[in-house]
Amino acid sequence: MNFHVERLRQNIVVLSGNTHRPSKSRTLAHHLGEALRERLSVTVNFLDLVDAGRGLGAAFTRRELTPEALNVVNAVEQADALIVTTPVYNGSYAGLFKHLFDLIDPLALVDRPVLIGATGGGQRHALVVEHQLRPLFGFYSALTVPSA
Repeated sequence: MNFHVERLRQNIVVLSGNTHRPSKSRTLAHHLGEALRERLSVTVNFLDLVDAGRGLGAAFTRRELTPEALNVVNAVEQADALIVTTPVYNGSYAGLFKHLFDLIDPLALVDRPVLIGATGGGQRHALVVEHQLRPLFGFYSALTVPSA
């Protein structure tokens, strides 16, 4: 993990796209967050998609989000850097994971460092990182770490 220290501030959000605990994606996210915390003096906030609750899927707009779901959206937008992992289902991230990012302000993640990762059942699932996660964060003009 080579985040540029001068770019890295204090508030790191580690978001795992899992909908249950325990989870392999949560384990990966936690390991990456702890590794960063061991190297730098940062605050790390660990969140899972499940923390947004069922209100995330019921909301068509941000105004319809439950307080739990809005807290997750706000935490992602306010982070100085992100570590994001997701489980892979049928060759992609979950629709609810994408829905969360559909509710993120398109300008909120500009120039934000993001480390991405995924967990899946086989080597083909590794393509999700390059073919889906990297373009997703590219849309937001975030700075994804070159290796995942």
